[in-house]
Amino acid sequence: MHLEIIDWVIIIAFFSLSLGIGIYFRNRASGGLSDFFLGGRNLPWYIAGVSMVATTFAADTPLAVTELVATKGISGNWLWWCFLAGGMLTTFFFARLWRRADILTEVEFIELRYSGVQARILRGFKAVYLGFFMNILIIGWVNLALISILQVFFDLSTQSAFTYTMLAMLIAAAYSALSGLWGVAVTDNIQFVLAMSGTIALAVLVVNSPEIGGISGLKAQLSPGHFNFFPSFDELSASSYVIGVGAFFAYVGVQWWASWYPGAEPGGGGYIAQRMMSTRTEKDALKATLFFQIAHYCLRPWPWIIVGLAAIVLYPDLPEGQERLGYVMAMKDYLPAGLKGLLITAFLAAYMSTISTQLNWGAGYLVNDLYKRFIRPEASNQQLVRVSRIVTVLIMIAAAIVSSVIESISGVWSFIIECGAGLGLVLILRWFWWRMNAWSEISATIAPFIGYALSKYVLGWTFPNSFFATVGFTTVVWLIVTFITPPEKSETLELFYRRVRPGGWWKPFSNGLPALDRTGYNLLAWLSSIVFTYSILFLTGKIIFGETNDAILYSATAIVSLIILSFAMRKSTDKNEFTK
Repeated sequence: MHLEIIDWVIIIAFFSLSLGIGIYFRNRASGGLSDFFLGGRNLPWYIAGVSMVATTFAADTPLAVTELVATKGISGNWLWWCFLAGGMLTTFFFARLWRRADILTEVEFIELRYSGVQARILRGFKAVYLGFFMNILIIGWVNLALISILQVFFDLSTQSAFTYTMLAMLIAAAYSALSGLWGVAVTDNIQFVLAMSGTIALAVLVVNSPEIGGISGLKAQLSPGHFNFFPSFDELSASSYVIGVGAFFAYVGVQWWASWYPGAEPGGGGYIAQRMMSTRTEKDALKATLFFQIAHYCLRPWPWIIVGLAAIVLYPDLPEGQERLGYVMAMKDYLPAGLKGLLITAFLAAYMSTISTQLNWGAGYLVNDLYKRFIRPEASNQQLVRVSRIVTVLIMIAAAIVSSVIESISGVWSFIIECGAGLGLVLILRWFWWRMNAWSEISATIAPFIGYALSKYVLGWTFPNSFFATVGFTTVVWLIVTFITPPEKSETLELFYRRVRPGGWWKPFSNGLPALDRTGYNLLAWLSSIVFTYSILFLTGKIIFGETNDAILYSATAIVSLIILSFAMRKSTDKNEFTK
């Protein structure tokens, strides 16, 4: 694929800007670990919120949505739309708690909540397991997606595409290592604007091409099943557009609270928790997370979905399993000079925002929760920042090695979802029930691997049966372990409650201090926010497809739910709310 000079100017300007931001924010990251990994806890809510959205907009996401639309129609997106309930649970029940906990990483929480040698082992294990092992797998699948894009878009060999991807990762590692979270977050914001501008431009050009003929032409060339927002349970309908009852229930009824998944951890975790802890106040933490959830589900998906639908018409002969390449082929065939550079820059921006975040928070776990905690507790702030920069580069090198051997993105996804099945409820309850202990979390971390192996390789089950079996097995295991092991020390539980003041079952250790958050109003805010976000999501789709009556209905639902949400948010905390 030949790019014009204007395309190269846009791409080079983007890389230069990213490195310039890293250099500009270098001094802000040099004061200590809090400055490097949490931006000095001084990020405004809008910077933190957009950074969350940008990080989840990886190079693979438009391609994944294209594949879902090609195989299951619009309703196939319930595979990830179902996580909204868990995301809003994080917003209203956990965002303020993470900021209030005053810790540096999600893994540090373990020794705030638990005690003893088992807590130390769990913290060290999770620092390595999440910060290194899972982190390089995630980076590996994101690299694989960009390699696929470059191969198709530029007609490159696998080796050449791999080389260019490694160069992009090196630049992301450079500004991440230089600037810490401030530089990563600011770059994320610029990258998100670029990524959304490029994908919207592509959707408009493709759908208005002579081959498609606008939205009316698109609807005329595809069956109605492609445009269903909800899955059909009619087994007599076209099999390509049927999601089984069991699978749909697994998505909307179980997966969002039961499974650990990067960026959608029940209760928050990983880079989502990092962004919440990096904000100025509890109010900023809540607002950032609320903006993230609404933008994640309402703002981003429709340009991808439109191109995905158009790709079915434009490239009907793509082999099974390669439907996602229709998105890249549309980029290649329908973008003029200038816009080609803009969209490839958009994909590079999406890629680099994810990579820089993964490198930054992964290094945070390895430095704060392994090196500082167990290897060099006496290290100075300057030494720790220097080690953080070195570890960032080492994670990049390890991820590059893994990227060279990963062959299947979906295989990594399946492994992560099913081998975290059942852990989610423990991650939620550890905040709200004093009886949870370190052994609960240890057993819930190990049990899914055993349950998954038994259901898949012994019983021969596949999703969703294997998923339900793993969740059930894990839940039984951690409940038994919780009640046959002693609770945490009273001093640990009292200290945790005094600092965080969560709701739930803490009366024996609250010493008369009330919870700072009002559970009933939080619950009302959670439910109304889910209705509001889905209403906006579906309203946008109905407007695009010109379905006026349904659009009016979703508009009314959105307005009512927004009024209820605003009321519940005002009432959800006491007069001491939103302290730093």
